[in-house]
Amino acid sequence: MRTVLKIGGVVLALLLLAVLSFYAWAWYTAGRKLARIYPVHTVDFPIPFLASAPNSGGSSPAPADAKQLARSQALARGRHLVESRYVCTACHGDQLGGGVMIDDPAIGRILAPNLTTGSGSRTTTYRAADWDHIVRHGIKPDGGPALMPSQDFRQMSDQELSDIIVYIRSQPPVNHQVPAPALGPLGKVLVATGKLRLSADIIGGGAGPHAVVPLATASTADFGRHVAATCMGCHGDALTGGPIAGGDPSWPPAANLTPIPSGLGGWTYPQFAATLRTGKRPDGTALRAPMSEVVLSARRMTDVEVAALWAYLRSLPPTGDRH
Repeated sequence: MRTVLKIGGVVLALLLLAVLSFYAWAWYTAGRKLARIYPVHTVDFPIPFLASAPNSGGSSPAPADAKQLARSQALARGRHLVESRYVCTACHGDQLGGGVMIDDPAIGRILAPNLTTGSGSRTTTYRAADWDHIVRHGIKPDGGPALMPSQDFRQMSDQELSDIIVYIRSQPPVNHQVPAPALGPLGKVLVATGKLRLSADIIGGGAGPHAVVPLATASTADFGRHVAATCMGCHGDALTGGPIAGGDPSWPPAANLTPIPSGLGGWTYPQFAATLRTGKRPDGTALRAPMSEVVLSARRMTDVEVAALWAYLRSLPPTGDRH
C-alpha cells in the first residue's frame, strides 16, 4: 500500500510540475508577445474632412463657414457610424468614458479606455496617425500591441475614422481613469498558444494603404462587403462562422453567414432585415450574445446598409457547415 501511495505521490508531483512548467512557459511567451514592438506605416488625414459643397448658386462659403459646415457634416456621419456600424460604445461605454470588454478571473480583466477629453483620457494627445495605428492596426502609440479587436475596423476608410474622431471629441468629458488590462492564467495561455490572436498579428503592421473615402452608399454587394467588415471578427474572414476566438466561453459559435441551404440560404431578405431589427430569428427564437448585443446597434443601420449587407452575403459561395 505504501508503494502504491508513493508511486501516486510521484505521479501527482510530476503532473503538478508539468502544469507549473507549462504555465511558466505561457506566462513568459505571452509576456514576450505583449512586449513586442510592431512596425507600422504612418498616415495622415484631415480632422474633419472637407465639407461637401453646398448648393449656393456657385459661390463658395467663407472659410469660417466652410470649417463649421465640414465639422457639422462630419459630426452627423460620425454619430451614425458610432451608433450603428462600428459601435464604439459597446466596449467604451455609453458615454465613451471607458467600459468592460472582458471581466473573467480566468481570462482576465480587459477594460476599454476613456476616449473622451476628460481626465484619464487615453486620446487627448492622439494625432491622426495614432488613431490609425490603434483603430485599424491594433497597435498602441508606443508600438506595442493592444487588446482591441481592430481586425473589425481594418477596412475603415480615412474619412470614416476622421468622422468618428470628430464625434468622439464632441462628447462631454468624462473623468475616469481606466486600469490597464490584466490577463488571467487562461488568458495568458490563450495568447501564448495563439488561440487568442492579437489584432496586430492578424492585420500586420504594414497593411495598407487605406481607402481615403468609403464606397458610395448603395444597396450593392460592393458596399455590402464594406459593411460586412465588422462581422469578420466573430464570423471569420470568409464569414463561415465557428467558435469565436477569445470570446466569452458562454458564447455559441458564430453562425455561417454564407448562403448554405441549412443557413441563410433558406432565408428571405425580409426575414434577414427583421432579425437585425428585432433580434429574433424567423422561427421566433431570440439571438444569443454577442449577436443580441450587436442588434442594439444594427437596428440603427439604414435600409440601404442592410440591403447592401444582404446583397454581399448572397453573393458569397455557400461554404462550410451550419453552426
